[in-house]
Amino acid sequence: MGNHTKRIRGERKSMKTYTYSPKGVCSMKITFDVDDNGIVSNIKFTGGCNGNTQGVSALANGRNKDELITLLEGIRCGHRATSCPDQLAQALKEV
Repeated sequence: MGNHTKRIRGERKSMKTYTYSPKGVCSMKITFDVDDNGIVSNIKFTGGCNGNTQGVSALANGRNKDELITLLEGIRCGHRATSCPDQLAQALKEV
Protein backbone atom coordinates (compact mmCIF):
# COMPACT_ATOMS: atom_id res chain seq x y z
CA MET A 1 0.00 0.00 0.00
CA GLY A 2 1.39 3.39 -0.95
CA ASN A 3 0.41 6.98 -0.35
CA HIS A 4 0.58 9.87 -2.76
CA THR A 5 -1.04 13.27 -3.13
CA LYS A 6 -2.78 14.58 -6.23
CA ARG A 7 -3.83 18.17 -6.89
CA ILE A 8 -7.43 18.42 -8.13
CA ARG A 9 -8.83 21.89 -8.97
CA GLY A 10 -6.63 23.64 -6.43
CA GLU A 11 -7.26 21.05 -3.70
CA ARG A 12 -4.80 18.40 -2.57
CA LYS A 13 -6.33 14.92 -2.43
CA SER A 14 -4.57 12.17 -0.56
CA MET A 15 -4.53 8.88 -2.49
CA LYS A 16 -3.69 5.44 -1.17
CA THR A 17 -2.72 2.55 -3.40
CA TYR A 18 -3.98 -0.91 -2.45
CA THR A 19 -3.05 -4.38 -3.67
CA TYR A 20 -5.41 -7.34 -3.23
CA SER A 21 -4.89 -11.04 -3.94
CA PRO A 22 -8.18 -12.39 -5.34
CA LYS A 23 -9.47 -15.81 -4.34
CA GLY A 24 -11.30 -18.30 -6.56
CA VAL A 25 -10.79 -16.49 -9.87
CA CYS A 26 -8.25 -16.42 -12.71
CA SER A 27 -6.99 -12.95 -11.81
CA MET A 28 -3.89 -13.06 -9.58
CA LYS A 29 -3.76 -9.45 -8.35
CA ILE A 30 -5.88 -6.29 -8.25
CA THR A 31 -4.32 -2.87 -7.61
CA PHE A 32 -6.25 0.37 -7.24
CA ASP A 33 -6.15 3.83 -5.67
CA VAL A 34 -8.73 5.32 -3.31
CA ASP A 35 -8.76 9.02 -2.39
CA ASP A 36 -9.98 10.52 0.88
CA ASN A 37 -13.49 10.92 -0.60
CA GLY A 38 -13.70 7.19 -1.37
CA ILE A 39 -13.26 7.63 -5.14
CA VAL A 40 -11.58 4.65 -6.80
CA SER A 41 -9.13 5.04 -9.70
CA ASN A 42 -6.24 3.33 -11.51
CA ILE A 43 -7.82 -0.14 -11.23
CA LYS A 44 -5.60 -2.84 -12.71
CA PHE A 45 -6.17 -6.59 -12.79
CA THR A 46 -3.25 -8.95 -13.32
CA GLY A 47 -4.49 -12.07 -15.09
CA GLY A 48 -8.10 -12.95 -15.73
CA CYS A 49 -10.09 -12.38 -18.91
CA ASN A 50 -8.32 -9.33 -20.34
CA GLY A 51 -11.29 -7.76 -22.11
CA ASN A 52 -13.64 -8.25 -19.16
CA THR A 53 -11.22 -6.92 -16.56
CA GLN A 54 -10.42 -3.89 -18.74
CA GLY A 55 -14.16 -3.25 -19.06
CA VAL A 56 -14.75 -3.52 -15.32
CA SER A 57 -11.80 -1.19 -14.68
CA ALA A 58 -13.03 1.41 -17.18
CA LEU A 59 -16.60 1.38 -15.85
CA ALA A 60 -15.54 1.44 -12.19
CA ASN A 61 -12.91 4.17 -12.52
CA GLY A 62 -13.97 7.43 -10.83
CA ARG A 63 -16.83 5.90 -8.82
CA ASN A 64 -17.29 5.81 -5.07
CA LYS A 65 -16.08 2.61 -3.40
CA ASP A 66 -19.39 2.03 -1.58
CA GLU A 67 -21.32 2.34 -4.85
CA LEU A 68 -18.96 -0.16 -6.47
CA ILE A 69 -19.36 -2.64 -3.62
CA THR A 70 -23.16 -2.49 -4.05
CA LEU A 71 -22.92 -2.89 -7.84
CA LEU A 72 -20.28 -5.65 -8.01
CA GLU A 73 -20.71 -7.81 -4.92
CA GLY A 74 -22.29 -11.18 -5.64
CA ILE A 75 -21.54 -11.32 -9.38
CA ARG A 76 -20.58 -14.88 -10.31
CA CYS A 77 -18.38 -16.23 -13.10
CA GLY A 78 -19.90 -19.40 -14.54
CA HIS A 79 -20.10 -22.10 -11.87
CA ARG A 80 -17.80 -20.19 -9.48
CA ALA A 81 -19.19 -18.57 -6.35
CA THR A 82 -17.27 -15.38 -7.18
CA SER A 83 -15.89 -13.37 -10.12
CA CYS A 84 -13.28 -10.70 -10.80
CA PRO A 85 -15.87 -7.91 -10.25
CA ASP A 86 -16.96 -9.60 -6.99
CA GLN A 87 -13.32 -9.84 -5.92
CA LEU A 88 -12.89 -6.11 -6.57
CA ALA A 89 -15.89 -5.54 -4.28
CA GLN A 90 -14.27 -7.74 -1.62
CA ALA A 91 -11.03 -5.76 -1.94
CA LEU A 92 -12.90 -2.46 -1.57
CA LYS A 93 -14.66 -3.74 1.56
CA GLU A 94 -11.22 -4.04 3.19
CA VAL A 95 -10.42 -0.36 2.55
